[in-house]
Amino acid sequence: MLNYARALVFGGVIVTGSLVLLGQQPPQTPPQTPPPQQQPSEISTTIVGTGGQAPKLAVPDFLTLSNDGETKEAAQTVGQVLWDDMAFEREFDLIPRTEYRNVPAATSLEAVPFAQWAELGADAVVIGTVRKDGAKISVQVRLFNVKSQQAVFSKEYSGSATNPRLYAHTAADEIHKNQRDLVGIARTKIAFSSDRDGERMRGTIEERTIKEVYIADYDGANQRRITVNRSLNITPVWAPDGRAIAYTSYRRNNTPDIFVSYIYEGRPPETPAHGTERIHNFLPAYSPDGTRIAFMSNRDGNPEIYVMNRDGSNLRRITNHPGIDATPTWSPAGNQVAFTSDRSGNPQIYVTDADGLGAPRRITTTESYADRPTWAPAPFNEIAYAGRSGPGYDIRIYDIATGTTRQITNGEGSNESPAYSPTGRHLAFTSNRNGKTHVFTVGRDGNGLRQITKAGNNWMPNWSR
Repeated sequence: MLNYARALVFGGVIVTGSLVLLGQQPPQTPPQTPPPQQQPSEISTTIVGTGGQAPKLAVPDFLTLSNDGETKEAAQTVGQVLWDDMAFEREFDLIPRTEYRNVPAATSLEAVPFAQWAELGADAVVIGTVRKDGAKISVQVRLFNVKSQQAVFSKEYSGSATNPRLYAHTAADEIHKNQRDLVGIARTKIAFSSDRDGERMRGTIEERTIKEVYIADYDGANQRRITVNRSLNITPVWAPDGRAIAYTSYRRNNTPDIFVSYIYEGRPPETPAHGTERIHNFLPAYSPDGTRIAFMSNRDGNPEIYVMNRDGSNLRRITNHPGIDATPTWSPAGNQVAFTSDRSGNPQIYVTDADGLGAPRRITTTESYADRPTWAPAPFNEIAYAGRSGPGYDIRIYDIATGTTRQITNGEGSNESPAYSPTGRHLAFTSNRNGKTHVFTVGRDGNGLRQITKAGNNWMPNWSR
């Protein structure tokens, strides 16, 4: 095996199985919306705030239409999760739920205390109901303009009662689309690698701690383990259609290779890069259309960036330098690849054509060390990366049009492995600011920080579409 000491430091390949199906179901589609029933008249309008400010929004607990503990719990969950989802995008000014005490609860969707909500300063209020019928649930959601007392959004969702959070996520995405023409991310997921299981890797003298691939909802809920092979499983990335995850695994004789698992299907994982004891493959990255995978490999002697079709065909090398080239990421158009290279000394970020023509162009110049680039989706023309000019890393964003860089984190611990949300409005990253390494999310302006993981150590997040 070649000595990858340098790559293991700056390429994120300091560790490295197979996805085991755990009775997973396909990605949950939005709950069914029944045909329209008799609803109050709706006025199709956009709610605005006072003086150009964001509208003030209230989201109280949903009303229960069936008298049992499960319905009450579901109603509280839907209300709180919807509040959190709406607050996450920061398109509305969410009124804290602790301030709702003096507002009487609505007795139905038609009997809303608008005068009291107006006194609280609300421009809009979401009123909803939850009814449980056996294993099924029905959730009604209405967004009211407090001033006009008219519903500007009205939907009913029905389906399984096992995950009431999904109804809140669906409503949040649809309200954002209806009111702000914004594609929400409440139903997206984040994949990451974790050592939380405390198991040791088989067949190694050191008995290193294993790392397994996990996925979670965008807000950290419903975290579940995907790989179960007591090996090193790292750098997970979602396919653009959200049905597959590619990752680096050392499951075969401690030899790193790229595995692609269709996690909601029954077929075994694929190895399109065809690794061997001599050919080591790392750090997969899907092209925006999902037809190609860029990755790092030593197959020609030195660690370089390669591109192949997702089935492994049409393999071609796109970098050629004695230095180590790693961590590829695609431009939104799929015609360029950014990557990390130590060809100029310490690792820095470079950009090259996806066909390998032309000389790579270095874009980072002020950092002593730069790693893990991730290209923002359109319309943002920028690349986020982990940069170091002092003792630790911070998340920085390079504006391609202006050539300027701004910093998102501010020296609290070491902050690494940025990954954009599918809309480009948010970033997931890892930080050890609280001791262990955890996944956080933050707005691309540096505001709205949230911690997503709490157990073990967690690395290398990637956000689904």
